Amino acid sequence: MSVNLTANSTASAQRVTKAKVREASFDDYDQIAALQVEYGRPTKNYEEWKHLWLNNPAYIQFRNVLPIGWVLEREDKKIVGYLGNIPLFYELGGQRVLASVAHAWVVDARYRAYSLALLDLYFSQKTVELFLNATVGPAGFESFAVFQSLPAPVGDWDRSVFWITNYQGFLAGWLAMKAFPLAKPLSYALAVAPLIKQAFSNRLSSHRCTGPELQVCKDIDERFDVFWQALRKNNPNTLLGVRTREVLEWHFRYALRNNEAWIVTAGEDAVISAYAIFLRYDNPRAGLKRIRLVDYQALDGNTTLLAPMLSWALDKCRNEGIHMFESIGFRADKRNVITNIAPYERKMPCWLYFYKTRDKSLAESLSDSNVWDPSPFDGDASL
Repeated sequence: MSVNLTANSTASAQRVTKAKVREASFDDYDQIAALQVEYGRPTKNYEEWKHLWLNNPAYIQFRNVLPIGWVLEREDKKIVGYLGNIPLFYELGGQRVLASVAHAWVVDARYRAYSLALLDLYFSQKTVELFLNATVGPAGFESFAVFQSLPAPVGDWDRSVFWITNYQGFLAGWLAMKAFPLAKPLSYALAVAPLIKQAFSNRLSSHRCTGPELQVCKDIDERFDVFWQALRKNNPNTLLGVRTREVLEWHFRYALRNNEAWIVTAGEDAVISAYAIFLRYDNPRAGLKRIRLVDYQALDGNTTLLAPMLSWALDKCRNEGIHMFESIGFRADKRNVITNIAPYERKMPCWLYFYKTRDKSLAESLSDSNVWDPSPFDGDASL
């Protein structure tokens, strides 16, 4: 599929005035990656990039009808825009739902007028039942509204709550971003007062001594299939991203391999009763090492085990020199546990999580906030 486009501006003599949108292919990787680097977007190596589709259970089933995305291509075959299309399986009411994520949207500044053409093809997919995006940034906020994509009705998706687990490193990064001279030496002096404050007001201290025994998972084993079957049975009226062993292995394969994901479980007799997943979200520009809580699930729906798991993650962050540990989103019961013990918060540039469906029955279900259990596991927020 392609859409021919003609520019109506000649702002630059070097500007190519004709372009077309076509389906992306794996052969486009080099140009797509170069465009992402040019605009400061994170990139994956070729193996990891292909993995998003070739080992994706949803894409494997629908590869004949779903493209991996679209590119905006000039007449000279240079790619000046890209939008990835990642399918995902969800479940609601005992029925499987095919969702899709608009991934890594980037367009050359001279061709921004064509950005909506990429998004239009994404939202025009007939096979997709639910368009789910949890990483909508300020540049895409208004564009998603144009296509009547709605904000998720649950979770504070415009606010981050966080802990500083290495004050000197955190402040050095912050000062560097603000272009302060002598950022690193100054950070040592500024770190003293927050460290004293933390020593006298650690709201997680009680959980370190009385919490349950937690297990660290290096691999995603068959216990997660058993857990998923119980979780879906216990939550038939909740929209849940499928969390089978196969899906989790695909989702976190490279993060686990690169020690960028931590998984901790609780349970007895080799049966998981709850788990939490934490993922690296570093900011290389600021030199900031950051961990984010991306998922917490418990079979009984209880949040009792969440605080001990947060405590475990905080200790690990401090031991490994991570500067910051944060959380974004989550429904009220989980969010309340987190916000009650997190000492800091920051406002995000915009609301991050949007959804759209053309199915009237599904739209009616999703208008009920009780149906939602959102987290950064959704969409491509942790891919």
